[in-house]
Amino acid sequence: MISYFPNLISRKAIAFYFITLLIVSVVFFDNVLPFVWMLFGAAEVMLFFYFSNQLSKQWHDMPTSVFTKRLLWTSLGIRLVYMVFVYFFYDYMTGQPFMFHTGDEQLYYNLSGFWREKGWEAFQNEMKWFPISDSGEIYIMAFLNLLFGRWILTTRIAHCLFSALTCVLVYRIAKRHFGDGTGRMAAIFCMLMPNLVYYCGTHLKEVEMVFFTLLLVDSVDVLLGSSKLDWKSFLVALGSSFALFTFRTALGAVGLIAVLVALVLNRGQLTSKWKRIGLAVFVVAAMSMTTIGNRLWLEVSQMMDEGGQNQSVGMEYRSMRVGGNSLAKNASAMVFAPVIFTLPFASMVYTENQENQQMLNGGNFVKNVMSGFTIFGIVLLLLKGDWRKHVLPLTLTVGYLVVMAFSNFAHSERFHQPALPFELMFAAYGISQLQRKHVKWIDYWMIFVMAANVGWAWFKLAGRGLV
Repeated sequence: MISYFPNLISRKAIAFYFITLLIVSVVFFDNVLPFVWMLFGAAEVMLFFYFSNQLSKQWHDMPTSVFTKRLLWTSLGIRLVYMVFVYFFYDYMTGQPFMFHTGDEQLYYNLSGFWREKGWEAFQNEMKWFPISDSGEIYIMAFLNLLFGRWILTTRIAHCLFSALTCVLVYRIAKRHFGDGTGRMAAIFCMLMPNLVYYCGTHLKEVEMVFFTLLLVDSVDVLLGSSKLDWKSFLVALGSSFALFTFRTALGAVGLIAVLVALVLNRGQLTSKWKRIGLAVFVVAAMSMTTIGNRLWLEVSQMMDEGGQNQSVGMEYRSMRVGGNSLAKNASAMVFAPVIFTLPFASMVYTENQENQQMLNGGNFVKNVMSGFTIFGIVLLLLKGDWRKHVLPLTLTVGYLVVMAFSNFAHSERFHQPALPFELMFAAYGISQLQRKHVKWIDYWMIFVMAANVGWAWFKLAGRGLV
């Protein structure tokens, strides 16, 4: 069993990124990626793969308490440094310390000041127009502003802390499921993953959404491993599941379903069938008795009723809008589903108004590469018959990605965030099971990733009439 990220994979992944970027730049020279985004992409890829290799070796033999502290403080340090850097970078590039084409970010920031500046009643009057599934981040930001003042970095510092704690939760969960070595590798992946660091420099909801998803799985894991009902873990699980509904309806629904499936199918210490069923009934009953239970149910029902229609309508809109991609209307779940673990592909060519995607081109390439090990790890669990031991993270990950495949946001990087830590967890397991005979398959996967990203560059340009 491998307990560290192999140097062979690290070197190949970095090399394939530069080869892919070179091919795309030469073939589509008229739309070459601006140099600043090349620098971002190169830094994202090189830092992730190099330090995943180095730290998974150097931190392997540390005592657990030392590793956990090192993981927490290093994760926090990385995020704080990035957050400060990108604050000035955005201000220089856009004239304000917000990401390109702020959208939700600017809206969240503006609304979060109402409580402190105009009072609770004025804040509630504004919030009543928002669905529950888009309110969680605003309430958290408003509370932070109330406590610490109207300072733009308050929320972002909190994001850094939430994201660092997420890395610790990944370690706890992965260690519990796959052992200490794999747990450390998974946690280091999350610590270094550019896509997880990126949102610490924004006012978007992804950081907290990912944190509460991991908190739910961690607390339910503890429940499943206990011989009797752990009320502290139960209350944390209940609160986390409710919190997810305030960030994204689909995520809350999938999270709750994953918990129910795990309670019924898991064969842990909580062995009594009636205990598991009783606990499942209690979770559903407790959720339904909340003061906003009816509104939650209406949002879930609406999501289920409109899911399939929304994808076709959304793709049609993307193909018809100004600056849109005319080929997007041909996309569907049949296209997205086979590569849903790998999406989104990296934006390695210049297209107007897509600076955010271009800024993360390296992070998405990292995800493309790592998804091969994710798939390998999940397939191994199925072949070995060990899937039942890991039914909770499996159900949540696969269930959420299936929902994404049938949604309007299958290729939207933001919407993949809740599944990303679990994908990295299964990737760490897959890497731990690699043998010499698998080396050639790594090469094949790298070639596929390269070809897919070159094809995606053509798709982006051809749909806009640029090639």
